[in-house]
Amino acid sequence: MSKLINALFRLFIIAVLVAGLIAIWEQIRGNSVLSRFRRSDNTTQSIVLKEITALGKLELVKYTFKNIVEHEQVNTFLPNANAVLIVEGEATGCIDLTRISPANITTDGDSVTVQLPKPELCGWKINHDRSRVYDTRFSFLDDAQLVSDAYRKAEQQVKQSALNGGILDQTRRNADRMLRPLLERISGKKIGLTFQE
Repeated sequence: MSKLINALFRLFIIAVLVAGLIAIWEQIRGNSVLSRFRRSDNTTQSIVLKEITALGKLELVKYTFKNIVEHEQVNTFLPNANAVLIVEGEATGCIDLTRISPANITTDGDSVTVQLPKPELCGWKINHDRSRVYDTRFSFLDDAQLVSDAYRKAEQQVKQSALNGGILDQTRRNADRMLRPLLERISGKKIGLTFQE
């Protein structure tokens, strides 16, 4: 009987040691402690040109946002996983100049009216090099998915914040401020700018 208790006790001690070693490994794996033992990195890439696209969008304004994002993943049996990110993102307002046709330009004596396409939000993104994961809790083995979901939600928020912050109106004002003087100098006429609805 005592041999069985001793064997179980040894097994328990070994299990505790293994769990402790795994916990220590997880702690030092993410730190730069191991980078001192690495000589260098070798990366091989093969880049293939996939597509060439002609662009005609004139970017007129860029909004930059900094945000603290708290994302929670609701679980059924386990505690809810959450991540806290410090995120920097940007959104760009533009006008698509390829949509201007001769019908959008009218002349009346020494003045010209140009009807521009309506402003649009042409891009929004998270700057991953300026963003970082501040903390994750209870993510267990699904840490990467939790952080990916948090970044996706943050990117949607960048878009919505830009629209709520009046990026389309600012694009319209910048188009008038930048394009009208340029077109007046080129044409020598008084230029009026309107926007399509």
